[in-house]
Amino acid sequence: MNDQALFESAIRRVMVLKAASDDDVRAIARLGIARAVEESGFFFFQGDNAEYLYIMLTGRAKLCQIAQDGQQVNLRTLVPGQLFGAIGAVQPDAVYPACAQALEDSVAIAIESAVFGHILETRPHLSFGMMKLMTGYIQEIQERYRELATERAEQRIGHVLLRLAGQTGKRVEQGVLIELQFSRQELAEMTGTTIYTISRTLSAWEKKGYLTSKRECVIITNPHGLVRLAEGLDDA
Repeated sequence: MNDQALFESAIRRVMVLKAASDDDVRAIARLGIARAVEESGFFFFQGDNAEYLYIMLTGRAKLCQIAQDGQQVNLRTLVPGQLFGAIGAVQPDAVYPACAQALEDSVAIAIESAVFGHILETRPHLSFGMMKLMTGYIQEIQERYRELATERAEQRIGHVLLRLAGQTGKRVEQGVLIELQFSRQELAEMTGTTIYTISRTLSAWEKKGYLTSKRECVIITNPHGLVRLAEGLDDA
């Protein structure tokens, strides 16, 4: 499969571009170049000019923000078929509000933001998907702030695991598999807790049959039960 065909196949998997016609897909694919990033490398850094947007082809990456004190907060995990770094296409002269770091050797389609912005202007039916993407990010950020302000640590951990399951989870015989290509310290940062709280909570939930926790993965064996824990309907 040549690059054009490979790019077209990947673009058709992008949810925010589901309204794209075959002509739209071909036009977008012609704009792209493949960019490979090794594990732990970066597609872009927080504060850089948002000159490109990306569509993940292979591998996985994480979006993360770095505070002034150096603390890192993971925002989401990116998998093949996801579009990211698109703020420059809708806001000229924007900078990336977060970093995109590869969790493993990864390849993404890179498209110049300004050129993709012109595509949106000339094909307004594609703008609705971008609006939904941005709105989804805003809603997720608002939800995280609410969780930090009002919920117990166990509830926040439950909500993060459920978000990860929705973003990258895979159905397996035992339940929903979440591959964790980041440390428990990073999971603690995502939930505003400590490594001790993460370890204690996961161990307790494993004993109760809600999940199975391993070094680099979690299998949610009782999704309904975890939802009830996250919503504060059951004791953790």
